[in-house]
Amino acid sequence: MKIQKKLLSCAVLLVLLPMVTMAAEDEAAWNSTLKSEYFAKQAIEESNKVIELETPYRAEDPAIVPIKVAAKIKQTKEHYIKKILVFVDKNPFPYVGEFEFTPESGKADIAMRIRVNTYSYVRAIAQMNDGKLYMDKKFVKASGGCSAPIGTDYDEAMKRLGKMKFRLDEGVKVGEPSLVQLLISHPNLSGMQMDQVTRFVKPSHFIENMKISFDGKPVLTAKTDIAISTDPNFRFYFVPTKAGELKAEISDTSCQSPTSRAVCTKGKTYAETFKVQP
Repeated sequence: MKIQKKLLSCAVLLVLLPMVTMAAEDEAAWNSTLKSEYFAKQAIEESNKVIELETPYRAEDPAIVPIKVAAKIKQTKEHYIKKILVFVDKNPFPYVGEFEFTPESGKADIAMRIRVNTYSYVRAIAQMNDGKLYMDKKFVKASGGCSAPIGTDYDEAMKRLGKMKFRLDEGVKVGEPSLVQLLISHPNLSGMQMDQVTRFVKPSHFIENMKISFDGKPVLTAKTDIAISTDPNFRFYFVPTKAGELKAEISDTSCQSPTSRAVCTKGKTYAETFKVQP
C-alpha cells in the first residue's frame, strides 16, 4: 500500500513538473531582462489594489486583443497614478507603451487593442506620484499577432492615415470623469507583416507619441510601439471643468527593424479637435 502511494505521488510530480517549469519559463523574460531594463533596482509590489488588468485568457484574434487597465484609486493632487506601462513579455518588442496621467484625468483608466505574438504574460505597472510601483499581470493565450496580415486594403488605409475621431458618452457633466474614445486611422505596421501582393515584408510604421489635452491642459500623454493594433482605439477619462476643446496630437515613425530603435525615420504629426459642451 505504501509503495502504491509513493508511486502515485511520483506520477503526480511527473505530471506537475512540466507545468511548474513552463510557469517559470513564462516569467524568464521579465525576470532576466525586462524588469532590470525598465525598473532597475526598483521595488515593484505585485497587487491589484491600485490597478487591475483585464484581458481575455484566450484571444479570439491575436492581432486585436482587447485589454483594459482599471484604476482602483481616485486621481487627486495629493495622490495619483502618474504613469502606467504595459508589456507583453514574449512579444518580439515587449514594450507596448507608457501612458502618463494627471489629476485632471479623473480616472487613470486606459483601454486599447494590442498584438500578442505567442502565449505570454501581459503586464501593467502603475507608477504613483510618490514613485511607488504596483503591478498586475494576466496570462494570455495567443499566437501570431505581430505577423498577422493588416486585414484592410493597405492603399486605402494610407489614404486615411492620421484621421481621428472622438466619441464621448452622453451626459458629460462638469467636474466629473467623462469617458472618451479616440479612434485613429493608421496601419500601425509591426515590421513583421507580409504584403499579400508583393510578398515583401513591410517595414514597421507606427504611432510613437500621442498627446490629449483639454483647453491646453494635458489629460493623457503616451508613447507607444508596434504592439498597438492596426487602427488604434484608445479609451480613457478626462474631467471637463467647463465647455472647451479636446485636442489629440499624434506623431508616427518608421523603422527598418521591428525590434531595433537605433535608426528610425520620424514621420508626420496629425491633430484633431472636438468641442465639448457639458
